[in-house]
Amino acid sequence: MAMAALRREGRRFATPLLSPRPISVFRPSLISEEDGPTGVRNISTQVVRNRMKSVRNIQKITKAMKMVAASKLRSIQTRAENSRGLWQPFTALLGDTPSIDVKKNVIVTISSDKGLCGGINSTSVKISKAVQKLTSGPEKETKFVILGEKAKAQLVRDSKKDIEIIITELQKNPLNYSQVSVLADDILKNVEFDALRIVFNKFQSVVSFLPTVATVLSPEVVERESESGGKIGDLDAYEIEGGETKGEILQNLAEFQFSCVMFNAVLENACSEQGARMSAMDNSSRNAGEMLDRLTLTYNRTRQASITTELIEIISGASALEG
Repeated sequence: MAMAALRREGRRFATPLLSPRPISVFRPSLISEEDGPTGVRNISTQVVRNRMKSVRNIQKITKAMKMVAASKLRSIQTRAENSRGLWQPFTALLGDTPSIDVKKNVIVTISSDKGLCGGINSTSVKISKAVQKLTSGPEKETKFVILGEKAKAQLVRDSKKDIEIIITELQKNPLNYSQVSVLADDILKNVEFDALRIVFNKFQSVVSFLPTVATVLSPEVVERESESGGKIGDLDAYEIEGGETKGEILQNLAEFQFSCVMFNAVLENACSEQGARMSAMDNSSRNAGEMLDRLTLTYNRTRQASITTELIEIISGASALEG
């Protein structure tokens, strides 16, 4: 009845209603929010609608990144599990002695080149700094070899003077043993060490990784510990064939052990990176969905409030015209 009265009175007073000043009262109800000009009432819904669009686009990106990480994880995981058989014989022969006390320590920190993978890089850096504190002391020297942009960005701030070598873009091409062995050979040629301590994240599952420190000793330290009956077993119990001396064999063993441990560590860390990225992107997609639900509720409430206000104004105007 109010609308019929408004139309009837509108035809009677067509001239004043079509004047520029009164028409502004009725314009919001006659023009849709999509096509009409952005005014006081529909600016809030426009802002919410734009934000909903942004959140929806971010959700699409995070879902796509999760799928890409899952695909990469499947291709790396099998190789990482197979590579564990390379360094296990060295552990049985030479042992793994992280608590051995030597003068020259080199910490090899392995991280990723890209972010958005949770806290695996921060964990590696924290473990590296903790190892540095444990191995520091009078007449001792501790240096860093960094693999990956993320560890580089964090360690350069605090330990720039202790960094010997920085290697980045390691995972730009598919990882293989030849590539890693060349890097290991370069590290052995350019740093002096009594013990190499490789810090990486060992892959356990998509949502779990274990920070690990693997220790590779120099041939001199291995021979010294073996002869003194230290933490390394008696190497003389093994028969040596050929014309090579014990020192030459230990040198070859140390180089091969370091390249094998490095290869496994790089693959394990790559698996942990992709698993952490999958988990992070899944959480991001879920959070985006929850935010989208809240924004949708806010948009509907704002729109309903705007419609209610317009109806009240129309009814009030009709009542005023009837009066």
